[in-house]
Amino acid sequence: MNWWRPDIFKSKIDNLQRRAELLADIRDFLRAREYLEIETTALQASAGIEVHIKAFETELISANREDKQKLFLHTSPEIAMKKLLVAGLPKIFQIAQVFRNAEGSRTHTPSFSMLEWYSTNMNYGELMDEAVDLIRYVTKEKVINWRGKSSDVMLEWEKISVEEAFLKYANTNLADIVGKTEDWEDIFFDIFLDKIEPNLGHPAPTIIYDYPIEMASMSRAKPSNPKLAERFEIYICGLELANAFGELTDAKEMLRRFKIAKSEKKRLYGENLPIDQDFIEAMNYGMPTASGIALGVDRLAMLLCSADDIKQVQAW
Repeated sequence: MNWWRPDIFKSKIDNLQRRAELLADIRDFLRAREYLEIETTALQASAGIEVHIKAFETELISANREDKQKLFLHTSPEIAMKKLLVAGLPKIFQIAQVFRNAEGSRTHTPSFSMLEWYSTNMNYGELMDEAVDLIRYVTKEKVINWRGKSSDVMLEWEKISVEEAFLKYANTNLADIVGKTEDWEDIFFDIFLDKIEPNLGHPAPTIIYDYPIEMASMSRAKPSNPKLAERFEIYICGLELANAFGELTDAKEMLRRFKIAKSEKKRLYGENLPIDQDFIEAMNYGMPTASGIALGVDRLAMLLCSADDIKQVQAW
């Protein structure tokens, strides 16, 4: 379809205006809290360690056109930003275009905008509070209406652990699933997507937290319960909006997890991808205590515009 035809494109214009206001508000909020906006390259030596995310591959050719190196378009700026934490930047944010292959639905697209922000010396509970403040600031409207559901961001947000959510919405004991069979994560997601996710984020937003440690590859374990990870997600009107970690800082543990993910990705998809050894070296040099969060800008724009399809809030 010739999306650039004025008679077709005009249906997006109001949404793009609201999206532009959203981006300005995000920057205003984070700058007021002394975050530095940075930009990292989309070209990375490693595609990361998320098992089920497929990266776009490309090739770097040297200036003499003789040497070649396989690179990847980043699926997230996370690793590059954490290197900047090691380098001494204490509070940083980035609004980046990221790329994920083998994606496509009304809420997924191969190229989309992601907001990530990181703060040293902030625990993940404090990051929850800051995320609430940011979303309340940028939404402006007190009530979000999307796909027949309403969410009032000014109400007290629901905070529920993953274990509590399985009991409340699926009448299932999480301990009966985790690690019990080789395909336990498939069982987890079948239950989560069918029974739990549709109930999250209305009539107020939901923060669901403390995932099994196996499901948070770059999160540190909870000191009080090492079987759980300091990970939370934000849902509004049943839509996943953000994913956050109390960040893992142990280089040896990170390398161990990278190797496990690398092996699993090869087993499932036949992909033998490199580990970012420079990141491991940076962590070993000294990764500061920090928390970080990734928020889907396009999805937040969808909610603000009551848009049914992610393409309705993207210019292209």
